[in-house]
This record gives sequence, C-alpha cells and structure tokens, in this order.
Amino acid sequence: MKLTIVGMAGSFAGPASPASCYLVQADDPAGRTWSIVIDLGSGSLGALQQVVDPFAVDAVAISHMHPDHFADLCGYYVYLKYHPERGTVRDPSRTAVPVYCPAVAERRIAQSFGLPDDETMAGQFDFRTWTPGTPAQVGPFTIEPFAVEHPIPAYGLRVTGPSTVVPGTRVTLGYTGDTDLCDGVFALAQSADVLLAEAAFVEGRDEATGIHLTGLRAGQVAAKAGAARLLLTHIPAWNDPAVSAAEAATVYDGPVEVVEQGLTYVL
Repeated sequence: MKLTIVGMAGSFAGPASPASCYLVQADDPAGRTWSIVIDLGSGSLGALQQVVDPFAVDAVAISHMHPDHFADLCGYYVYLKYHPERGTVRDPSRTAVPVYCPAVAERRIAQSFGLPDDETMAGQFDFRTWTPGTPAQVGPFTIEPFAVEHPIPAYGLRVTGPSTVVPGTRVTLGYTGDTDLCDGVFALAQSADVLLAEAAFVEGRDEATGIHLTGLRAGQVAAKAGAARLLLTHIPAWNDPAVSAAEAATVYDGPVEVVEQGLTYVL
C-alpha cells in the first residue's frame, strides 16, 4: 500500500499545500493498480492531477461535508463530464466513480455546484452512504467507516490493503478525518500500521472541545490504540508544525512526523 499526501492544510488551502486530500494505492494479485482518493478538499484537484490520472481513480471517500474536505468534488465533476476526449458528454458509457460519503453529500455537492433541481451528478458520481459497521470493498481495499466527534456528521476511516513492503501480508491505515477524542477514533486506530491523524488545534490555545484533535490528543490516540507510526496532518497555515509534533511526542513514543504535500509513504 502506498499513501501520497496530495493536500494536508487544515480548514483551508494554505500557501504550501491544498486542503485535505490523500491518495491510497495498491496492486491486486493480477498486478492492476487500484487508487482511492480520501477527501478532496479545497485546492486539491490540481495537485491530484500531478500524481494520478483522474479517470484512473477507482473510488473517492469523503469523511465529512466541510469544504476543506469535499469542495473540489465540484471541479472533479466538471473534469469527468466535460473532458473533451474522455468525459461522459463524449462517452456516456463511462462508469460513474463511486463516492463513499455522508448521507447529505449528494445534495450538498449539487447545491455547491449550483445544479438546477432537475439535474444530478449521477452520470459522473455513484454516491454511496457510509454506514458504521458496514465496510466498503474497493478492489484489494477494505474501508471501514467509524462515526467520530465533530460539529457535523463525520467519519474516520480504517483502510486495510496489501502490503508493499512485505508481499503477501496486509496492512492498515487509520485516518481520523476531523474529530476530537471519542470511541470511534480509538477504534479506527487500533493496532494501525500508520495512523494519519489531524492535529488542527494547539494545547493551551484552542480550548474548544468536540471539534479537533491537538498534537497531544493525536499522540494519546496513537499510544492507547497501539499504532505503529503517527503521521500528523490537517495543520492550519497559522500553526507551527513543530509544536504539534512535540505535543504528540510527550505521550507517544513511536515515530511521529508532520506530513507535507507531495510526500509518499510505503506501507
């Protein structure tokens, strides 16, 4: 399994990175490469095109309906529909891309784009609602959604797929989405090979609860869940990433790193 950081900026696209977007890829036994995009936040579609052909994406997984996690689905809709050679206007037989998402996603994305009430994105996207306890299967990947704590319905994900490092074995990536400490985030992180955790807040500065993790809280999740490696993401441009990493290291003794746009991790 390979994880590419397409965008990691928290809450809005920053000067060094688009907002949240992660590409997860793995080969099946026949050698076919499968590609899943996790979140497609503001500014991320451009960067995504640098690392994968948008028509080669097998599924999109949206954690929740804040713009820094879904906004560029609007641009992706345009790309899939109006591409002059491969878009569905030219080739109506093209299969719609599965989009795993909260129940309100189809309506919200159509509203964001400004579609008339009598039009849908069904020709480009196949919307599939998350149900906790019901995994999605995409090629060699199993994606398990977990309800997490955020001001709107939100899901963290546990993605299991074939290891690239040790062929014949499977590895797990836990992705928190946006959340504060809760049962769901501990469950998705349990014994994960890599925990990709948001750390938008800073201890002592951001006192609100029920919204985001801090570096410290992300470290607590990794430590309690027994995650082998902690990658911090969703860092707003006004935060010092070193502060987030230092917070995590006070409670978690495994490897800690703040991700950067464009980096790739092999599991």
